[in-house]
Amino acid sequence: MDRLGKVGLFLGGVLFGTAGVKILSSKDAKKCYTHTTAAVLRAKECVVDTANKIQENAGDVLAEAKQINCERAAKEDQEVTE
Repeated sequence: MDRLGKVGLFLGGVLFGTAGVKILSSKDAKKCYTHTTAAVLRAKECVVDTANKIQENAGDVLAEAKQINCERAAKEDQEVTE
C-alpha cells in the first residue's frame, strides 16, 4: 500500500471516529443511556428485594429447625429419665 493510501485510511478513520463520537454524545444517545441505566437500577432493586426475602426465609427456616431440635432433645431427655 502506498503512502497516499495509508494517509487516506488514516483520514477515513479519523472521520469515522469523529462521527462516532458525535453520535454517541448526541441527545438521543444520552436519552437512551439514561433509560438503560434506569432499567438496570430497577433490575438491581428487584434482585436486592428478592435476596432479602430469601435471607429472611432462610432465617425463619433456621429458627424453626433449631426449635425442632430443642424439642426433640427435650423429649429424648425425658424418655431417658423415665
